[in-house]
Amino acid sequence: MPIVEITSLRQPGIELFSTLTEAQLRQSVEPGRGIFIAESPKVIRVALQAGYEPVALLCEERHIAGDAADIVARCQDLPVYTGPRELLASLTGYTLTRGVLCAMRRPAQWPTVADICRRARRIVVIDSVVDTTNIGAIFRSAAALGIDGVLLTRTSCDPLNRRAVRVSMGSVFLVPWTWLDEPLPTLHAYGFRTAAMALTDDSVPLDHPVLKAAERLAIVMGTEGDGLSPSTIAAADYVVRIPMFHEVDSLNVAAAAAVAFWELRVQR
Repeated sequence: MPIVEITSLRQPGIELFSTLTEAQLRQSVEPGRGIFIAESPKVIRVALQAGYEPVALLCEERHIAGDAADIVARCQDLPVYTGPRELLASLTGYTLTRGVLCAMRRPAQWPTVADICRRARRIVVIDSVVDTTNIGAIFRSAAALGIDGVLLTRTSCDPLNRRAVRVSMGSVFLVPWTWLDEPLPTLHAYGFRTAAMALTDDSVPLDHPVLKAAERLAIVMGTEGDGLSPSTIAAADYVVRIPMFHEVDSLNVAAAAAVAFWELRVQR
């Protein structure tokens, strides 16, 4: 593998890790198939194991033969850009987590909604959640707590955003996901009942028997500020609340998702 010592912040080839924005990365290789950045050896290993294709590595010098040695070995014939920690932090604008970044190609084709739903019994619909940390945390909980697939509205944050990938600890590569461009009731065609997480006068508690008895259930989580829209709530089969104490009326969307996933998991 070619080891490339970085001597200048304008050195050709390192744009993937420095000057390109997340939006530019998504379109940087070919139409419909861009680049994303995976950060830290653990997350990169998960992505490689899931079949994602690496393009280049950015690695602190000490990690080439250290924490990232196995990754460098798997990325033969790809450029491995390296330099001291301070220089790489200046290049990227942040201190690298565990000293390694990997630029990887996005999939050539995303799964369809039918692909996600075909064998699933519990899915989550993420509607207009825009915070990268929340997206990553929801994916991590989904992977850990038995969610079979994730559908996101186009108004939600990209799960392959660098920070979302890192917060998820690579879970975005473990749980199948795709974009939902269809109205919520279309999930009925795949055998799903829909449960909107919201506070309304007619909401049922999270531990209601009808929810746990559902053969297939889609849990719908809304945006951080306003929650789900009235039209989305009206379109759902159930409106669901998490019972709370001390006059607290809501949780952060990522925390609420974890609670809902655990309570409504399939009893295997």
